[in-house]
Amino acid sequence: MRVSVIGAGLGGLALAQGLRGAGIEAGVFERDPGIVARFQGYRLVLNPIGFQAVRDCLPARWHRLLDEIVTHASAEQLILDPQLNEIGKLGGGRTGIVVDRQVLRHLLLTGLTVRTDAALTGYDLLADGKVRAEFARRDPATADLLVGADGITSAVRGVLSPQTTPTDTGVRFVIGRTPLTGEFADLSKAYGSKIAGDGVSLLLGAMIFPTPPKQAAEQLAPEVTLPDIGDYVRWAMILPPNGSLDDLTAQDAVLSHMEGWHPQLRALIEQADPDNSTLLSIRVVKPGERWASGPVTLLGDAIHATSPTGGNGANTALRDADLLRRCLIEANEGRQDLLSAVADYEQQMLEYGAEAVHSSLEKLPAFAPEAKLS
Repeated sequence: MRVSVIGAGLGGLALAQGLRGAGIEAGVFERDPGIVARFQGYRLVLNPIGFQAVRDCLPARWHRLLDEIVTHASAEQLILDPQLNEIGKLGGGRTGIVVDRQVLRHLLLTGLTVRTDAALTGYDLLADGKVRAEFARRDPATADLLVGADGITSAVRGVLSPQTTPTDTGVRFVIGRTPLTGEFADLSKAYGSKIAGDGVSLLLGAMIFPTPPKQAAEQLAPEVTLPDIGDYVRWAMILPPNGSLDDLTAQDAVLSHMEGWHPQLRALIEQADPDNSTLLSIRVVKPGERWASGPVTLLGDAIHATSPTGGNGANTALRDADLLRRCLIEANEGRQDLLSAVADYEQQMLEYGAEAVHSSLEKLPAFAPEAKLS
């Protein structure tokens, strides 16, 4: 069996690693011109399902390394004012496994061949049941299954399920990261909480490595090369409805909403890495009517993009990868045919994927009351 995976995000790479471990050939195609063409180094919180999924997709020999580059964290999920005084609660406390996206992505890339500058232009279903992917600047690739793991603007979804399109919630936010130094020790109570300002919300989260990733890889898995990065604070400010940068830098746009705020909060933004601070929009993809069964399917944000306020986007993509891996192993071992295996995957994925989107949108008004949820 051969599988073509379109997209080198966490979900697509986890699937490719899982298939590789099972002896199934998987080719990964990424539209970016290089594997690190875009910065992807923000903190993620994995729930037990997401963490177990990525663990099961990785070779057992890397499990010790995976355990060494994540940390368990808990947060009270308070609501604080700009002077860090508690004024409410978001709900119950939250626990999870914290990992850096860039570090996890480099681990998942290890041993895989990723063909970059591979922008999909379409695909053809062949008479023998296989599928041929066409690319703008690369030769076609033929496989038994084509998996669209190519994100919210998925080119695969555009052909397979053109009626399924992203919805813009109207919410904009700026995200960035700042090295974690002793200067910010007093901010620890704000991690995982919401700082409520005048029409804006600031969210902080700490990425603290038990062992520096590069050092951990050198000690536990020398064949793996991980980024040489240190502890940091990931911050994100949700802007007023339809907010924009108005020709300001990302940092200056955030600071323009922080007049009179606690000096440590302002210093956190002032000391951020300007190259890795950016304005983003919150868009979602709600799974709709199921497409006709065949040798093409979707994974992750390509079919169920969630609001980040749900904290379940990466978790759901990794769950997809592990589920599809298991289904394809059954097909490869002759326990069921390929199309039945894919259909089993899609039936389960569409159900929990729709719930993940719904859950994330339910949480969005607590951070952006005027979000468009219809």
